[in-house]
Amino acid sequence: VGHCHPDIVKAAHEQNQLLNTNSRYLHDNLVNYAERLSKTLPEKLCTFYFLNSGSEANDLALRLARQYTKHEDVIVLDHAYHGHLTSLIDISPYKFRNLEGQKEWVHVAPVPDTYRGLYREDHEDSVTAYANEVKNIIEQAHKRGRKVAAFFVESLPSVGGQIIPPAGYFQKVSEHMHKAGGVFIADEIQVGFGRVGKHFWAFQLQGEDFIPDIVTMGKPIGNGHPIACVATTKEIAEAFAATGVEYFNTFGGNPVSCAIGLAVLDVIEKEHLQAHATEVGNFLMKLLKEQKIKHPIIGDVR
Repeated sequence: VGHCHPDIVKAAHEQNQLLNTNSRYLHDNLVNYAERLSKTLPEKLCTFYFLNSGSEANDLALRLARQYTKHEDVIVLDHAYHGHLTSLIDISPYKFRNLEGQKEWVHVAPVPDTYRGLYREDHEDSVTAYANEVKNIIEQAHKRGRKVAAFFVESLPSVGGQIIPPAGYFQKVSEHMHKAGGVFIADEIQVGFGRVGKHFWAFQLQGEDFIPDIVTMGKPIGNGHPIACVATTKEIAEAFAATGVEYFNTFGGNPVSCAIGLAVLDVIEKEHLQAHATEVGNFLMKLLKEQKIKHPIIGDVR
């Protein structure tokens, strides 16, 4: 919402003067913030875990998926990057290809890029073709006696080239995952919070009928302050709690972080930043597309 936004600075300062404590101590800010966030998401995503970074959020999402499904394997898109923890380097082709390589439990699907990918704009049904690539990976894994826990994807793959997956792709992939007893994780760390303009969450670009099983948030959530979140369903959260080993994060969801998170949501709303993103985005795209017509060297605009 902007560098040193006065509303964010004020919220942080006021809460800092009152109290900041670890999350063993109950505080209204945590509940109020979870409630506010829940209003931006489909009803089904009603349980929230608060953390300090996007990497922490993605690591927890991985744990939730594995505990719920009792499976181990993960399918990711080529070129993906999901964070800097060991568990996330393992599911980030962008990183592991230059390090220790691909683990046996990781499967890489082609990026659903209709401009430069396997199936392009001239393909009769690129959505089904790309989703079938995931289905084939699941089938091959089953043949090797492996079971897939999650399809882990950025709602708009960023490192892979700012790809906008064709609408309907997530729905079909989700269907294949659920049939295989897996879950769908949408990583909104870079693209959430109204940044896509038309919607508050980038996964909503796929259509109203699509709901991920787990959503992770980071980066814009605290306007530069370290806060992150995982939203999931009651069923997944209950399966996670059933181990008897409760989830605990010392400063995840502390009063100051939640005050900042609430202030960010206030500013997005008050300053109509989502509508602003749509307006500025459309304006920029229009001008860039005019350049594309003029210069054949420009292939695509994102």
